[in-house]
Amino acid sequence: MKTVDEPISHFFYSHRLKLQFWDWGTAGKPTMILVHGGLDHARNWDWVARDLCSDYHVYALDLRGHGNSQHAPGALYTIAEHILDLSALVDVINTTNNQTEPIYLIGHSLGGVISTLYTGLFPEKVKKLVSIEGLGPPPTHKVYDPASKRMRRWVEEIRKIEKREARSYPDLDSAVNRMKEANPHLSDEVAQHLTLHGTNWNSDGSLAWKFDNFARPFPPVGHNLADIQDIYSQITCPVLLFWGMESWAPNPENDGRATPIKDHRLVKVAGAGHWVHHDQLDLFLAETKKFLAED
Repeated sequence: MKTVDEPISHFFYSHRLKLQFWDWGTAGKPTMILVHGGLDHARNWDWVARDLCSDYHVYALDLRGHGNSQHAPGALYTIAEHILDLSALVDVINTTNNQTEPIYLIGHSLGGVISTLYTGLFPEKVKKLVSIEGLGPPPTHKVYDPASKRMRRWVEEIRKIEKREARSYPDLDSAVNRMKEANPHLSDEVAQHLTLHGTNWNSDGSLAWKFDNFARPFPPVGHNLADIQDIYSQITCPVLLFWGMESWAPNPENDGRATPIKDHRLVKVAGAGHWVHHDQLDLFLAETKKFLAED
């Protein structure tokens, strides 16, 4: 299969959910899986995938509750559930392609956390990992509060979501403007592309985001610094980390989040916020391809 301008849509099942992934080609090349962040979707990787699919067989996953993947009523949307889904996709791809070679992973934000933890849990299955601001919240974040606070906060947040309707936008321009509010670095073209692939049309002509609003709150379980650091310490492959110097997230080497990863390198990117692969695409691709080409 040769490279394509547009990916092919496929679905697979994990945990009784129907989940979507996009296949960019190219058959016979090493497998690469791209994992997006929270409240995002797989088509945010289009520019990255188009470039990398000349050397890799690139797939992009829609996480459960995101993009065109099924929502998970009653689920917590924990990191463990997302790792389960990624593991299922890896098995599907390996079985379909009749291969046993380790794969390449690239993840952003929540997708970076999922990819990094997967790499620590299954180190024999990953050749190299690229994680964009994907090491989880800093140690001072509320997600590490005592259990009494975490549990109560989650219950209260879920109850609030149950009592309100998902926000909609009267037209495409309104939704695009909201996208650009979230990331002022985005060009009009990129913002419109992300919005078109990230929304559904309502019957009255308005648009609503595809992601499940119940995926918004941090789950009350699954974020434990000691557990995360233990899993990170099991990673055996080289890891490339990206940090946007204009991001709300702090430098992961300064607060110790990157320390347990033995073989890692951090690229600090000026002129970029949390979405490094959008804000500085050329730099991201150059650094990533150089890293992937290293022995």
